[in-house]
Amino acid sequence: MKKQMTKRAIDGVDVEMGSGNVFADLGLPDADKLKIKSGLVIEIARAIQHLKLTQKAAAERMGIPQPKVSAMLRGDFSNLSERKLMDCLNRLGYDIEIKVRPAAQPVGHLMLAIA
Repeated sequence: MKKQMTKRAIDGVDVEMGSGNVFADLGLPDADKLKIKSGLVIEIARAIQHLKLTQKAAAERMGIPQPKVSAMLRGDFSNLSERKLMDCLNRLGYDIEIKVRPAAQPVGHLMLAIA
């Protein structure tokens, strides 16, 4: 679902305020999923840095080939599912909690909350 950006003028300059999801603002399909996957990848990168792991060591720990770690850290995570990214975080020592609740709108949405 594409979210609407708002337009307004600030000091005489037209500005478009983003929706909070850059993927939706760009009109990409599956924008909510891309936002979640990118958030998971950011946390994976932080964990690798915090644990002071090399890409090779991180790959071994996460159970994926080192080239996939390299691609993921460069922003290419299209070949990894949300489930695989969550598994990678688990293997790096993170707990993941999935919360389901009724939506305020007729169609619900996906959201990633980092603690």
